[in-house]
Amino acid sequence: MEVESHGLGVVTIYTDGAARGNPGESASGFEADKGGKMLFKGIIYNGKKTNNYAEYAAVIKALEWCIKSVDLKKERIELFSDSALVVNQINGAYKVRSGDLGKLHSRVRELIARIPNLRISNVPRETAGIRRVDAALNRFLDSTPSSKHKI
Repeated sequence: MEVESHGLGVVTIYTDGAARGNPGESASGFEADKGGKMLFKGIIYNGKKTNNYAEYAAVIKALEWCIKSVDLKKERIELFSDSALVVNQINGAYKVRSGDLGKLHSRVRELIARIPNLRISNVPRETAGIRRVDAALNRFLDSTPSSKHKI
């Protein structure tokens, strides 16, 4: 069922990041749908990074996809992540203390400035969309040696 808000359609995005070790081999992914219809799903390999890096990278890739692929004048973006740290840093509730995360945070802020109707929310890991992205990330990281993942 498509949700309408203030005359805008809603694109729902679920993001997740995974790292095998912290830091370790990591990947980021997201899926986007509108009214129950899948618009996009994708995974990127990050190399040896922390889980927080992977969570931020997933948000960045999702926002970049929105800017390229969604009519932002007609759609509202609802982005969900299970990372309380990332969501609270993005929304200003937590300070960013890590230099690496600071760079990612700055990139997210640049992208957010280009998306007029956006809400980023923290949801439990058990949320269906988060579970789907998490499962895809784990399959991806399990599938082949890391040298084959490099983009």
